[in-house]
Amino acid sequence: MRAVQVLRLDGPSAVEVREVPEPRRQPDQVLVDVKAVGVNFPDVLQTKGLYQYKPDLPFTLGSEVAGVVREAPEGSPLQPGDRVAAFTSTGAFAEVVAAPADGVLPLPDEIGFPAGACLPMNYLTAHFALLVRGHLRSGQTVLVQGAAGGVGTAVTQLAAALGARVVAVVSTEEKAEVARAAGAHEAVLADGFKDTVRGLTGGAGVDLVVDPVGGDRFTDSLRCLAPEGRLLVVGFTAGEIPTVKVNRLLLNNIDVVGVGWGAYATARPGYLQEQWAELEPHLRSGALDPVIGTTLPLDRAADALAIIDERRVTGKVVLETA
Repeated sequence: MRAVQVLRLDGPSAVEVREVPEPRRQPDQVLVDVKAVGVNFPDVLQTKGLYQYKPDLPFTLGSEVAGVVREAPEGSPLQPGDRVAAFTSTGAFAEVVAAPADGVLPLPDEIGFPAGACLPMNYLTAHFALLVRGHLRSGQTVLVQGAAGGVGTAVTQLAAALGARVVAVVSTEEKAEVARAAGAHEAVLADGFKDTVRGLTGGAGVDLVVDPVGGDRFTDSLRCLAPEGRLLVVGFTAGEIPTVKVNRLLLNNIDVVGVGWGAYATARPGYLQEQWAELEPHLRSGALDPVIGTTLPLDRAADALAIIDERRVTGKVVLETA
């Protein structure tokens, strides 16, 4: 089968499509014929050796797919031919994957394979961030940094579906249109966003900030919070990991909260299935509809990674195997 492998830690240009043996299913795994693959910022970091998970070279990239079940464990509710999305942890940029059974999720008929491949990482992260770590309630106001990206559009859609007012922060007018299309009630440019957000909220501030960006926006994101507000740290796509002057937290009774969905979910068998069950009504209704900015064939994985690395992405980047 074809698989996209990292041969050197030189960034996106160092990946190659190679012929490798198909994986053998272990008793607790589901074998999936892959139709589409989601591409994420951690994949870019792995090509540079900058992610916390550092497998030995060469290795196959990727952590989320959509496809069709080929084989399932005895007693599994899944059957050959079932349409699924799956979180694989690794090895997803391939024509066939062996995924942990707990991470294989039934894909509603309303969702195509490219959209399905966008769901596990971003939408389950959004669910965990907003509901478990952020304690979001209907009627609250959520500020989303990087709102036109894969995580940002997922958070925007889910927060809106849960009854929140969403303020999107983006870097360009083009990305503002993407954020609005994803359901943001207001979209503001990153330059000077603190004052704009204060104006939009009548000086009250926002209840929740979801930040997958980090960098130099972080301090002003804190300043956007209302008393008892919470800033959710999802990632650092800006490259710089910010620091916090904790007196700000004390003076305004605000929280900075880490969002580590992967570590949380993998330590709790059945948790992904619980999340999926809560998201499924929103998927079937169309409230959650992944924004796909770019779709490329598997052979162009290096180009897909470069789009994210160079911050040219809007929505999600997807690879298709056929």
